[in-house]
Amino acid sequence: MFHTIYNNLINFFTSFLGAITFYTIIPLPNQWTKSFQSIARWSPIIGLGIGGLLSIIDRLLNLIGFPITVSSALIISLGIYITGGLHLDGVLDSADGLAVTDPEKRIEVMSDSVTGAFGVMAGIIVILLKIVALSAIVDHRAWVFMMVAGWGRWGQVSAIAFYPYLKPTGKGAFHKQYLKVPQDLLGGLVSLWGMTGVFIAFNPELWQLGLRVTGMGMAIALGVGAWFNRRFGGHTGDTYGAVVEWTETFIFCLLSIHRP
Repeated sequence: MFHTIYNNLINFFTSFLGAITFYTIIPLPNQWTKSFQSIARWSPIIGLGIGGLLSIIDRLLNLIGFPITVSSALIISLGIYITGGLHLDGVLDSADGLAVTDPEKRIEVMSDSVTGAFGVMAGIIVILLKIVALSAIVDHRAWVFMMVAGWGRWGQVSAIAFYPYLKPTGKGAFHKQYLKVPQDLLGGLVSLWGMTGVFIAFNPELWQLGLRVTGMGMAIALGVGAWFNRRFGGHTGDTYGAVVEWTETFIFCLLSIHRP
């Protein structure tokens, strides 16, 4: 029994290291064992970590004296850099696929390494919306970064769980193969709900805001995944990335109205 528990813990830890390697450009020692099976379950936690890192840098930029618009642009750019543009690339390819009127040719177009005009426009729109919306958010930015990045990636997990994968192979195929439902979905939810609980504990007067943002994040994450499924009849690795980016974008935009 002890041996089984030990092996499970090792697999758990190596899977987490694999998630860091796959979803970010953060370097890890080569001698560390990494497993890329079941890494999707870690993506919301990776998102919380990325959000936490961005919040620290955002605070430093504020102390240096950067205007909030410049800080927001730098933070959004850094977020793209940390992920190696993995999810933004999905936005570009998915937009090119949606521009094709023949549904049977969409996957073929999305697999093309050349980015089309619709992909470029979609990428520009996402980046601009994020910068403008984040510039309007003044308070509790650290929590905002973590919630946005976390719910964006939980949206990816829900898309993997609920909808078919459209390609026999690809960078997203193993996500579908190794995802465990419902535990991997619930793991991300518990992490995000827990972070909301921490926020409310430190800001009890803002409990309604905490619950509202949590409900909004979950609804947008599910809605974006469902929209892409309706348009494509399923998902690919590119649409997984697009779900992350568009979920983040919509949450940023709505938070700019509530101004938390």
